[in-house]
Amino acid sequence: MVPELVGKLTALGYEVVVETGAGAGALHSDEDYVAAGATVSEQALDDAAVIVSVQPLEVPAVRRLRAGTATVSFLPTGQSLDLVADLRDCGITAFAMELVPRISRAQSMDALSSQSLVSGYRCAIVAAGLLRRFFPLNMTAAGTVPPAEVVVLGAGVAGLQAIATSKRLGAVVKAYDVRAAAAEEIRSMGAQAIELDLETLEGAGGYAREMTADRAQRQRELLAPYIASADALITTAAVPGRQAPMLVTREMVEQMSPGSVVVDLAAESGGNVEGSRPGEVVRVGNAQVWGGANVPSQMPGPASRLYAQNIVNLVTLMTHEGAFAPDFEDEIVTGSCVTHDGRVLHGPTLALLGGTP
Repeated sequence: MVPELVGKLTALGYEVVVETGAGAGALHSDEDYVAAGATVSEQALDDAAVIVSVQPLEVPAVRRLRAGTATVSFLPTGQSLDLVADLRDCGITAFAMELVPRISRAQSMDALSSQSLVSGYRCAIVAAGLLRRFFPLNMTAAGTVPPAEVVVLGAGVAGLQAIATSKRLGAVVKAYDVRAAAAEEIRSMGAQAIELDLETLEGAGGYAREMTADRAQRQRELLAPYIASADALITTAAVPGRQAPMLVTREMVEQMSPGSVVVDLAAESGGNVEGSRPGEVVRVGNAQVWGGANVPSQMPGPASRLYAQNIVNLVTLMTHEGAFAPDFEDEIVTGSCVTHDGRVLHGPTLALLGGTP
């Protein structure tokens, strides 16, 4: 939560209690929250009916909550089965922001998209910072400095923002995505869409579906010359809850020129680039390879502002007559709910738990 949005919750009838120091990482002081109408307390969870956070609560905190308390946060269910079981057993109603359906009515609550926007911008800035040459064309009396060539793999929200930011910085940008609809979106950003003679892979929710090993190998072969000629490569291909596809091998990176840069946004989920490591810069051949780790937090101001607005919009949807009262007939509510009334409602998570309700 950010101070400027506290008023939207109090206007709904909520008393807002902020944990001491909660806003420090985003440069918001406790005094800012008090001025906005919130109370600041070290025991913010004790009497809460609804708890909103970025990361899910830890198990000891969950076990202190009253049955019927609601939590709203990111909640990677596949990697948090023990936590999900505790939320179920403690009677907590838990909503996962990454499970908000990707439908038009839920766009204002789509935290994955808002955080991808931040990550995509950050990727382009990191690439420009690491590359020891200009992004834009420069024509001077001393001669002409050609623009840098940037290749972006993946043209979802993060990829399109990386393309747009690189273009604003003056680079020549080429991009590729396995989805057919992405080519027009790439061109709309002023970039060249890389056309490969391969079948497209449209998936549910705007994501790409998984490709076969043969197609992946052929795609790497066709992309290799584009990557070899790039000054900077930015990869953004990821699907929540799944391992990121390996798009670029070590051998492909080794063909890049001295001083080139690779930015792998998907490093935390397995990586699009072989050899990338989350939170580290490693050398592969002549290239520096930057692995992303919690990239939105590297720009905490806009990331927090956007996420807080997503939270407020979702809480508003589930508020009726001044009380938190989710309508479980609403597809946004049911789609994002993981546990409720002592049961696991999210089907894939229930299956991972062995089908035990």
